[in-house]
Amino acid sequence: MPPVKLVKASIFAALAIGVGYALLMVPNVELITTIVFCAGLWLGISWGIIVGFTAEFIFSAMHPFGSGLAFPPMLAAQVIGMALAGMVGGLVRPFIRNWGNSIAGRIALGAIGYILTLVFDSLTTLSYPVSAGFDWPQIKALYISGLGFTFLHQFSNAIIFAVGLPVILRSTVFRNELSESSVN
Repeated sequence: MPPVKLVKASIFAALAIGVGYALLMVPNVELITTIVFCAGLWLGISWGIIVGFTAEFIFSAMHPFGSGLAFPPMLAAQVIGMALAGMVGGLVRPFIRNWGNSIAGRIALGAIGYILTLVFDSLTTLSYPVSAGFDWPQIKALYISGLGFTFLHQFSNAIIFAVGLPVILRSTVFRNELSESSVN
């Protein structure tokens, strides 16, 4: 393990967890996905997955409103969904360098944020009825009944990705890191 990347991954994970707890009382708004995505952008696919897995596991397991350890299928869905966000950050890394400078880039970033959140919300929403053995009509009804709540989460992340990420991508430190680092 390269020690520099391990330290950077630890910083990203700590930042994601800390911001997660800081925004705990704001419904449907979170920055964990954005930070994990940035970890994948900055550190590559493998480290993005590790940051997503670690940050979401710690955030969920130590959640003050109820530990994710109490319901392992939900915890697994959360960890997989967030690891996916880190992986996608690493996958788009070769293409993203100039996305913050255009409307099309902002739309692409917003779409990525929306889709990542849709996948995360779908995994977590379906984790209970599937693991409890519900039949297909019950699963479908539960999924549809939660769409209004999850849509707000997806929409807020689309806005955060479209507005916030371009600022990060234009920063000198981030641009230098993307141009100097090799894709893993």
